[in-house]
Amino acid sequence: MTKKQIHFIGGGQMAEAIIRAIVTNQTVSADQISVADINEARLQFLSETYGVKTDGSQESYLADADLIVIAVRPQDNLAALGQAVQQFAAPTAAIVSIVAGVTIEKLAGFFGEERAIIRVIPNTLTDTGYGYSGVALNAYSTKDQVDEFLNGFGKVQYIDESLIDIFTGYGVAGPNYIYYFIESLADAGVLAGLSRDQAWKVALENVAGSVAMLQQTGLHPRQLLDINNSAGGVGIHALYELNNSDFAAGLQRSVLAAVKRTTELGED
Repeated sequence: MTKKQIHFIGGGQMAEAIIRAIVTNQTVSADQISVADINEARLQFLSETYGVKTDGSQESYLADADLIVIAVRPQDNLAALGQAVQQFAAPTAAIVSIVAGVTIEKLAGFFGEERAIIRVIPNTLTDTGYGYSGVALNAYSTKDQVDEFLNGFGKVQYIDESLIDIFTGYGVAGPNYIYYFIESLADAGVLAGLSRDQAWKVALENVAGSVAMLQQTGLHPRQLLDINNSAGGVGIHALYELNNSDFAAGLQRSVLAAVKRTTELGED
């Protein structure tokens, strides 16, 4: 369990998901976490639900913080937050930003050119321990400052900031593609004649089992496809129809569209 004091500026859904995971996983004790938000009802909920500190002043929380998590909207007043951080936080306190589209360069302009700044694109699978968050570090930050904290709500890939938009559209949006595939697969089972409950259980089991098979064997998906499909058999006929549906290219176009939109939002 880390001994760092962690202060969240912003207590929205993503901040809550991170708090819930790190408290549940005992990565951070609830009494080491403080939250500031303009919504008093939100603060009361977070305090009552997770036991985090919400009734102190922003100034005192900043003064005690080792990590300051910026969890506000990109259109919020980051300049004012930067002034507060520079006035009250210790020079050694690191900024962890989950603000979409705001670059490390822009963050440094607000929070200090020589302050440790870590830009994080968190995965939405925080409660499961699965999923990679994409993390870019500036020249004044190190993995040791944030690694234990970040691994408390999933896995981490440290990447160059130039890859952040790609990571967002592919990695962080990734569960969307999987959810859609599973829903479509279960619908196919119902269409073929299974009950909804039967189709749903089979779909989930096949997805989980296929991932486990890839991890355990270390084989490429094509190798497992070759093992599973006999000449002229059921499986290869199904794959033929799937290939005709342009499934692979459609999925790839979806990822590229998500990356493009991420870039557009950052430019806005």
